[in-house]
Amino acid sequence: MKQFEVSDALKRLPQQFFAKLTGKARAFVAAGHDVINLGQGNPDLPTPPHIVEALKRAADNPEYHKYSPFRGYDFLKEAVAAFYKREYGVDLDPVKEVAVLFGGKAGLVEISQCVLNPGDVALVPDPGYPDYWSGIAMAGAEMAKMPLIAEHDFLPDYAFIPEETLNRAKLLFLNYPNNPTGASATPEFFQETVRLAEKHGICVVHDFAYAAIGFDGVKPPSFLSIPGAKEVGIEIYTLSKTYNMAGWRVGFAVGNAQVIEAINLIQDHFYCSLFGAVQEAAKAALLGPQTCVSELASTYERRRNAFIGRLRENGWEVKAPSGSFFCWLPVPNGLSSEQFADSLLNEAHVVVAPGIGFGEHGEGYVRIGLLAPEERLIEAADRIAKLSLFEKRLTAKE
Repeated sequence: MKQFEVSDALKRLPQQFFAKLTGKARAFVAAGHDVINLGQGNPDLPTPPHIVEALKRAADNPEYHKYSPFRGYDFLKEAVAAFYKREYGVDLDPVKEVAVLFGGKAGLVEISQCVLNPGDVALVPDPGYPDYWSGIAMAGAEMAKMPLIAEHDFLPDYAFIPEETLNRAKLLFLNYPNNPTGASATPEFFQETVRLAEKHGICVVHDFAYAAIGFDGVKPPSFLSIPGAKEVGIEIYTLSKTYNMAGWRVGFAVGNAQVIEAINLIQDHFYCSLFGAVQEAAKAALLGPQTCVSELASTYERRRNAFIGRLRENGWEVKAPSGSFFCWLPVPNGLSSEQFADSLLNEAHVVVAPGIGFGEHGEGYVRIGLLAPEERLIEAADRIAKLSLFEKRLTAKE
């Protein structure tokens, strides 16, 4: 078979670190081990029934068996605008300030191709969601990493970014509640971000994937709720986490009209929008009863408390996340994050994500998803704590 060389754009793509992790986990399951997989961000609970019923009804509509409008149905964009007004007090023009997405991931990759040229700089959190890197690579642009460290509450410290880098930057990615650290942002931090973006002409992209998952009575703030935010950026929202619709592939971008138009334009050339019945179901999710959302957040909070509580009972003092469904745990005894993750899989049959997969400042941590029932999380905490204590004893003997 003749071999064809792939494009330079594909060659620039980063390695899919987590494909290797998934393969390791499958091998242990295939060997018959009782594996507790907490390494991925795939919601484990079903989509609420009223959303599923909306899809079923809409699927019978022959109008939706045709091509959807390229930029999505007006009813969905109007539902998005109503949702943002109700939840965050943000006014949106559904025609100019809302773009329908094939899941949040698509928008997060597309945005770099919309606003970056070769040689431009994008500011990215480190650790951060690896697909930010993919879009930047496709655009031929450069990354400048913003370290997220515990001493600064896992928020980027803009004071440490060189002025030359800020002047070259065209794009800034943020994500709160944060994947992988579970940290939350404050309105004051977002205000600082708006001022930075205004001063340097930077487009802000706030990945609001975990918008509904805040703990201890605190609702995560929307970046767009900050005065001036809509002038300097956009927010990308997915229904995957809020409504357990990960497999449905539906999300939206909202905010700056010029950037939204750019996203719509690139999607005009990629897609012919979502199946109309999925858009009807998304409308039902956004405008229907929201008790399922509050119940989901409560479920994750109970899981967090059970898991972190059990680790602490077993003598491992770790910090509880304030949002998202992830825990960000320090690796004990000087092991690398990948070594510790391999030890957990090999000896305890618990899958976690090594922090190095999220960037160099993720080294020294592992990410654990609260994506199993409480009893399984407690069991995982027991297995993890036993291995950690075992390795501490080994270190002490050495």
